[in-house]
Amino acid sequence: MPGRLWIVGAVVLALVAGVTAFLLVRGGDRTSFAWAVDHAPAGTQRLSWTDWAAVRGHEAADLSARSTVGDVRRFLGRTFDDDLSSASALVTSAPSLQSRFGFSPATADWELFSQSDQGAVVMLHLPSDDFDTVADRLRGLGYTEPADDEGVWQGGADLLAQISPTLTPELAYVVLDRGDSVLLTSDSASYLSVATDAVTGDGDRVSGLAAVVDGAGEPLSAAVYSGDYACGALAMEHAGASDQAQGRRLVAAAGEVNPYSAFAMSDQADGSVRVAFAFDSSQTARTNADSRATLARGPSPGQGGTFGERFGVDSVAAQGSLVVMTLSPKPDASVLSDLSTGPLLFATC
Repeated sequence: MPGRLWIVGAVVLALVAGVTAFLLVRGGDRTSFAWAVDHAPAGTQRLSWTDWAAVRGHEAADLSARSTVGDVRRFLGRTFDDDLSSASALVTSAPSLQSRFGFSPATADWELFSQSDQGAVVMLHLPSDDFDTVADRLRGLGYTEPADDEGVWQGGADLLAQISPTLTPELAYVVLDRGDSVLLTSDSASYLSVATDAVTGDGDRVSGLAAVVDGAGEPLSAAVYSGDYACGALAMEHAGASDQAQGRRLVAAAGEVNPYSAFAMSDQADGSVRVAFAFDSSQTARTNADSRATLARGPSPGQGGTFGERFGVDSVAAQGSLVVMTLSPKPDASVLSDLSTGPLLFATC
């Protein structure tokens, strides 16, 4: 095992049952998740997905643009209790979005939050008839309207502070892409233009994530990481010395464990959590299917206890150069909150 033991702090949302993901059709039968990731800007390293339509269905939340802020707060309280909204970049801003911006988790179809070394962008899919309302609200709030219909609405940090102290900086600049029914926001006007070009096809898009995204199917929520991001930002070395030593022993006992090129963990409609790893060959995938199955059934250094206290391992299978794990969260286990706050022995490199 080269060098150091690394981890992936996985973002897992609890299951949303009985809801069909909203589909976007772009020349074929593709999920909205696959379309959104495919249109993220080049260099994206980390993506967080929330299917708001599916979450509203799970919570039996009958919400609309006319819903009160109280309705939205109660909805978000339930999603927090059910661990369904942690991937979103807009939760703290949602009440102000609902009352003042003309869009929010109460009305959006889905949200993808993309992060890279160059910047971050939120992509929201909205019903097509919402865009005139959003444009009117942005004018009224003081955003400077662009000359081009798909240009950047200029806001900035000072304007956000005047509107509400609860607003995320990612709302400082806005683009309305009516052609794709997509609204994009960022804290950087220049990076927002880059992200918009990626959506419209005028700029470069992210690569290397398609295999794990396809492996995730139609997730209700998901986290996707590039291999470089997982190795560089999510190191086991952040754990204590004794946890690092235990991790090394566990990996040595499990067998050969190789780095991967991409990772996705996602919430499935049948109640399972699916984990997909992309490797460089089918042989490497078969090797890691065995070793990672062993790790996933063992102790969880850096967090305490065992993975078995958090989830059961239903299956681990090599599918070409992909390894797919199917996990069953334990009843009342806060899987997302638990696995996103400390080291998780799903990766080494």
